[in-house]
Amino acid sequence: MRCLEKIPNGKLVAVDVIVSAGKVVSMKITGDFFLYPEEQITALEAAFVGVSPSLSDSELSDRIKQAIKNAELIGVSVDDLIRIFRKATL
Repeated sequence: MRCLEKIPNGKLVAVDVIVSAGKVVSMKITGDFFLYPEEQITALEAAFVGVSPSLSDSELSDRIKQAIKNAELIGVSVDDLIRIFRKATL
């Protein structure tokens, strides 16, 4: 499943998700936003793997923030990522 969204006053973000047996098995996040250091994208994507698409926003937010606690998102927020993830898994 895929969702592509232009964040208002922000960047373009694409989320590609594969869900199997009610769990995320693969997640790819691309776009023209920035994540510094950029190597943290792997940790960001891994924060979604293994979760149910119905996991609460607060739990997803906690997982994302923990995964990128030593990184900075620029042009997209954690809330934006959660919203786009939800759209991709509808």
